[in-house]
Amino acid sequence: MKRAVVLLNMGGPNNLDEVEVFLNNMFNDKRIISAPKPIRMMIAKLITWQRKKEAKSNYEALGGKSPLVGYTKKLMSKLETGIDATVHMAMRYTPPYSRDTLQGLKNVDEIYAIPLYPHYSSTTTLSSIEDFEESIKKQGIHAKVKTLHSYYRHPDYIAASIERIKETLGNDDPGGFELVFSAHGLPQKIIDNGDHYQRHIKYNVYHARKALLEAGIKFHKTHLAYQSRLGPLKWIRPYLEDKLKSLKKKKVIIYPIAFTIDNSETEFELDVEYREIADEVGFEEYRVAKAPNDHPSFVKCITDIYESMKAF
Repeated sequence: MKRAVVLLNMGGPNNLDEVEVFLNNMFNDKRIISAPKPIRMMIAKLITWQRKKEAKSNYEALGGKSPLVGYTKKLMSKLETGIDATVHMAMRYTPPYSRDTLQGLKNVDEIYAIPLYPHYSSTTTLSSIEDFEESIKKQGIHAKVKTLHSYYRHPDYIAASIERIKETLGNDDPGGFELVFSAHGLPQKIIDNGDHYQRHIKYNVYHARKALLEAGIKFHKTHLAYQSRLGPLKWIRPYLEDKLKSLKKKKVIIYPIAFTIDNSETEFELDVEYREIADEVGFEEYRVAKAPNDHPSFVKCITDIYESMKAF
């Protein structure tokens, strides 16, 4: 029995030449912009043209590429040592695409597609799964395919988050810090149309708060806010910049709760751009925790998910 695990994620530019590809593919996604295809293509070209210069500058600051692929490879390497399957990745907007990854899986009996999005959203989970399934059909692959929609309550996923927060706190007194769970934002209309994302994020924060208390870690206060707002539409609130300006304690730890793998939104947007806001407000400490990445608890989480999927 030949088995393969495929980790699904949005991807990120592997070099500066892919920045434009990344932006154009993302804004051409019907799950991101729901306009008819010809109009969506025009909108995507316009947004890409407007954003590519700044985006390239941001990626230059990160070494000329997104850190996402490198972190994902480390996770894959650790997973392969503990499961009876080969491990691969399929990215939504940059290579390796689903169609590329599946080329090497034509002789596999079972494929386990595991999204690296813990919270279900049509803009991430559904988009990636639809793309993956479409590629399977086009390539005539007959393997048994299993996937799942969310795992934000998985105890090992929660444990990985708590460990990352503890690493960032170090030996300091948590009572002197505010903790902000920062999630990627979405336009409010997507949530109003029934998307589960915000509800899953709130449940995730509930379970993380409970785990912190059980571990005896009591921050001054914990908060939820949303980052990455784009364009004129109303997005889900509170916005992270507003939350930072409202905090009473001038020591804060930001945990990127929407991400399992660090990327430009964590290592540039949170660690650089929002740090500038924190400096303007007069924070004494502004710390950004790492995403789970290849933390042992997250490796255990994905391993357990695979074993559970295999059993059914």
